[in-house]
Amino acid sequence: MTLQIDRLTLGMVETHCYIVGDPVTKQGVIIDPSAEASRILETVEARGWHIGEIWLTHAHFDHVLALGEVKTATGATIKMHKADVSLLEHLPEQLRQFDLPAVPPPPAPDVLIDAGDVLQIGDVPIEIRFTPGHTRGHLSFVAHADRIVFSGDCLFAGSIGRTDTPGGDHAQLIESIRTQLLALPDDYRVAAGHMDETTIGKERATNPFLID
Repeated sequence: MTLQIDRLTLGMVETHCYIVGDPVTKQGVIIDPSAEASRILETVEARGWHIGEIWLTHAHFDHVLALGEVKTATGATIKMHKADVSLLEHLPEQLRQFDLPAVPPPPAPDVLIDAGDVLQIGDVPIEIRFTPGHTRGHLSFVAHADRIVFSGDCLFAGSIGRTDTPGGDHAQLIESIRTQLLALPDDYRVAAGHMDETTIGKERATNPFLID
């Protein structure tokens, strides 16, 4: 294994935040700073990572509540897809929709990314795959060296992301999963935004939303 991965389950929706680092260079990234910034930063400090970037799979409230605090503490560059910028900007409205307490407005992204761009964790290349359907700008991140995909709220163990919120599109989500995630080999691990880790092969064979 090339990368060291910590999964923190945070916030009222039990959303996974992934802290991923290259032990050789000590460079790390945070994928979806979901909530409880203090716990995220404590893990970063314990591992001794230098966090240069924060990657967002998408901008639903439960994936970005700690974004401002984590950026302030680390100075990291926020990277996300342009189609979810409006969703991030409307974080206050998202919270009101679910009768949740208000938070300060989130910081704007520093860099907009898309499939075809090259990301790095230290010396380890990461592939971006565009996987809309749960939101318009949903991304998944594939670490081929470690045979793992960070799938956000696209694909779960035995389930898929919901599509009944603004920007959701069930047919588009299924297409994203089939063309972008199930195109990976069966032994690739799926590190999703919620629930347990699974594999591409298991979901291909048993996920009721994907079996014709």
